[in-house]
Amino acid sequence: MLKIDDNKIKISWWDLDDLIDELCEKIVTETPLIDSVCGIPRGGLIPATLISHKLSVPYVSLIGKNTLVIDDICDSGVTLKNSPGVYHAVLHYKPHTSCFEPDIYAKLHEGDEWLIYPWEGFDSPAMQDYLINKPK
Repeated sequence: MLKIDDNKIKISWWDLDDLIDELCEKIVTETPLIDSVCGIPRGGLIPATLISHKLSVPYVSLIGKNTLVIDDICDSGVTLKNSPGVYHAVLHYKPHTSCFEPDIYAKLHEGDEWLIYPWEGFDSPAMQDYLINKPK
């Protein structure tokens, strides 16, 4: 991980490989009933695809009772709280800012930095665009 400034940390593809490995180990041991994965659009698509390949489970668009719903981060928790599915997993979980606790997470992140994943730009704003453009 590369700290860009006081409020941003860039996650590399190498970091992502380690996070996926750690998450997959936990998935196998903590949720043995998982038979498919589905990624939350944008942040969860790439991790879900990598996990699908690594664990040899199908990637699906329709969530079943044993589908693991995957996102990159559980920051506010709102996305996962409002998502379908029984099982949820993320690369990073921020317990101090989240209203939802995922079933599995690769890393706990207790800082307030904005995490920028490899599929995002370095100039990524420290807030999702759908929150920036949200009417007040």
